[in-house]
Amino acid sequence: MNFKKKDYSNVLLIASILASLVGISVFVYLFVLDFNIYWFIFWPMIFALYQAPAVYLFWLWKKQKRK
Repeated sequence: MNFKKKDYSNVLLIASILASLVGISVFVYLFVLDFNIYWFIFWPMIFALYQAPAVYLFWLWKKQKRK
């Protein structure tokens, strides 16, 4: 298969959006089911960890877009 750079770039963008939505969904699922003071205190750090894969994929997309 011959992938063009633009096709690969679109795949990275779609993957980053999906990773972000999955990260938000998992965070909300865990946050709602087991709410306690620790979740309330550490939610920014936990949310950032769940969003890290999406940020990495988005960074790769931006890097690919510049070339």
